[in-house]
Amino acid sequence: MPRDARVYVAGHNGLVGSAIVRRLEQDGFTNILTATRSQLDLRDQAAVSYWFRANRPDYVFLVAGTVGGIFANATRPAEFIYDNMMIHATVVHAAHEYGVRKLLYTGSSCIYPRLAEQPMTEDALLTGPLEPTNEPYAIAKIAGIKLCQAYRKQYGCDFISAMPTNLYGPHDNFDLESSHVLPALMRKVHEGKRDGRSEVEVWGMGAARREFLYVDDMADACLFLMDNYSGEEHVNLGTGIEVSIRELAETLVEVINPAAELRWDPSKPDGAPRKLLDVSRLSAMGWTAQTSLSQGIAQTYKWFEENYDDARGIRPMASAAHT
Repeated sequence: MPRDARVYVAGHNGLVGSAIVRRLEQDGFTNILTATRSQLDLRDQAAVSYWFRANRPDYVFLVAGTVGGIFANATRPAEFIYDNMMIHATVVHAAHEYGVRKLLYTGSSCIYPRLAEQPMTEDALLTGPLEPTNEPYAIAKIAGIKLCQAYRKQYGCDFISAMPTNLYGPHDNFDLESSHVLPALMRKVHEGKRDGRSEVEVWGMGAARREFLYVDDMADACLFLMDNYSGEEHVNLGTGIEVSIRELAETLVEVINPAAELRWDPSKPDGAPRKLLDVSRLSAMGWTAQTSLSQGIAQTYKWFEENYDDARGIRPMASAAHT
């Protein structure tokens, strides 16, 4: 991308969007376009089309959406499928309408079947039933991939898709009712230490295995794909390394409060038993993640401590998802 190109980051206040903005600024981009939720509701096609007509972006990073962990997906399934399908549809259509040179859409590894062969390759898409705890969200993300492919096929649009593994880092969602496992546990351990509590409750039994990608590495991969990939098929973004939830929780305790003890709640769901991405397609292009899990956790915790009052209130509800 030329450094003077008009680059729109849809979702710039979120975890991924803020990291992409940071990276663009570091790389010297001078025309970074953003819009707050009060300025633009990404579920409204007329409003989105008007904004694109007025601002004429050359490149688009479509990283906006309503996101959350197991509890949020279970209690707000209608929001998760409606908001995300509408956001994808309006932005992709407006990008076509107003001649965007290239668009990168990001989804989630939950697009793959619950019992997909591990590690999961891009070809595993639509080969089996999805994980029930986040099926509405996963269906919306699959629709986003197919939307980009359809606009490529019918109109020749250079719209690409990337599917990241579990992400974490500065500006994550630390709300205990809607966040993913790593930020939720980070907050629990931190507040237990602050309040002098000896136990930290964790859902499930910790047997599920997950892969985690530091968000600044994710931003680096997104810019890499914008410059180096124009294929129809989506590309997995991850580290290729997995840990159990029990190992993750123990690492967080070790970093934040070694005196704490973990108390597991087997009445709560673990989610999918294993989620590890095959990242060989991305590796073959020449990109690999640079931040280890321990480094990323330390950097994220430093940010969380410094921004605790604001961070604990971050909860991307339907309206906030469009920032």
